[in-house]
Amino acid sequence: MVGYIWAFLIGIGIIYALLSGNISVINESILTNANEALELILNLLPIIVLWTGILKIAEESGLLNKFAKFLNPILCKIFPTVPKDSKALGYISSNIAANMLGLGSAATPAGLKAMEELQKINPEKDTASTPMITFLILNTAGVTLIPTTILALRVAYKSASPSEIILPAIIATTCSSIAGLTLDYFIRRRNNKWK
Repeated sequence: MVGYIWAFLIGIGIIYALLSGNISVINESILTNANEALELILNLLPIIVLWTGILKIAEESGLLNKFAKFLNPILCKIFPTVPKDSKALGYISSNIAANMLGLGSAATPAGLKAMEELQKINPEKDTASTPMITFLILNTAGVTLIPTTILALRVAYKSASPSEIILPAIIATTCSSIAGLTLDYFIRRRNNKWK
């Protein structure tokens, strides 16, 4: 669906440029933006590869499993209807760990696996269950300790102090997580939905 929206917007832009006689602007934009996009990718790639590698080492060494055990009591309270031995809780922990490091791209596979596991215990297969919705809130608003991608962007664009974003990011993501989970809790209580 998003692909259709982008194609529609690009098509409208090209048609407008043709009708207004500004086709040279399109050529110039394509060439300069493609070059800037490539430079940005090349600047971001080493940092993302580094942190993805660290996450993989943590997974292989068992550190993620220890982190999952540490989070298990908290996750059991946030997801009261998910069985304690469910693989979903492990995948949710991995997703949280990756998001804490600001690695959304590395968190995505664990998030998809968590949703698959939550779907297995979902009684209504055509509707998102309460744990799925809660996980989506937690994933979207998750606490970020090291905003890796933002740091990489700030470095790429020659920020004078790229790391000054860390404390505001921690505060903002902590507040959004608390607000999202609190709202989720009250909506579930009001609707009496703990399934």
